[in-house]
Amino acid sequence: MTAFNPNRMNVEIPVTAHIVSYETLNNKIFSTGTVLANEEVELRSEISGKIVQILFTEGRYVSKGDLLVKINDSDLQAELRKAESKVKLMEDRESRQKQLAQNQMISKEEYESTLNELQASKAEFDLIKAQIDKTEIRAPFNGVVGLREVSEGSFVTTTNVIARFQNLLNLKVDFSIPQRYAPEVKIGDELQFNLSGNENVFKANVYAIEPKIDQSTRTLRIRAICRGNNKGLFPGAFVNVELNLKETELAVLIPTIAIVPELKGQSVYLFKVGSVIPQKVEIGLREENRVQVLSGLEEGDTVITSGILQIRPGAKVKVTDFN
Repeated sequence: MTAFNPNRMNVEIPVTAHIVSYETLNNKIFSTGTVLANEEVELRSEISGKIVQILFTEGRYVSKGDLLVKINDSDLQAELRKAESKVKLMEDRESRQKQLAQNQMISKEEYESTLNELQASKAEFDLIKAQIDKTEIRAPFNGVVGLREVSEGSFVTTTNVIARFQNLLNLKVDFSIPQRYAPEVKIGDELQFNLSGNENVFKANVYAIEPKIDQSTRTLRIRAICRGNNKGLFPGAFVNVELNLKETELAVLIPTIAIVPELKGQSVYLFKVGSVIPQKVEIGLREENRVQVLSGLEEGDTVITSGILQIRPGAKVKVTDFN
């Protein structure tokens, strides 16, 4: 027995439809990201040695240049005093020989040899001072010191993390977007974000864009800055990001369910004079339940949005509702 096919009969198939109208499309990208400190470093010693002083309080604010940790430098201090005495001795000797050379009582070569020894002594003195500076760990910028990982008396090497240090005045947000949106993002674009499970919304602005697409994920990495003291935000937090791109005026948006996939693109079914007329379209941005149509439709067209699998071109249909 042949199955009943309503398209072969003069039967109107009930469908719903959408009337095309122009509207403003708010182009938004939704992504996830991570909060970063404005500046962040791990405090480590440049040399190995025993900690003799810890001068910071965990979780407290310190100013740039404040001394935070002191490594034992007693041997270097002794070498510094020795080098200082040698410099003073060589300065006196150079001063005497300079006068003798001016009076031609010694050769020029003999004076220059003494001058070179003086310069070498000063260089040795400066080298020891530089080594002593490495025994002092100072704050590289204004910020907050985290929890310390060592105690006074600990022997540390260059691999030991003493504490983590962060500037929290302005926080950053790192996130990625699909490569197709790369040409549309620019420095200064505004975005908003919030912590998962938290309704508080924070605003930020894009200030840096990675100049290369990630080959493994085909995404573009973007960094935004959130200025001001934002309480409740901490570096490392997971956030939901909403990036606002350029608005599109006179945009055509139709329900996603109206799109009919084809081998060479997409099409929709139009309702014209009671019949189904196929129409090829080019789609653009997608929203949750709607899709932008770049070409193929005009204002006032009636797009069929239900019964897509049952109808065929030329079939008789009846619109029962609009959406």
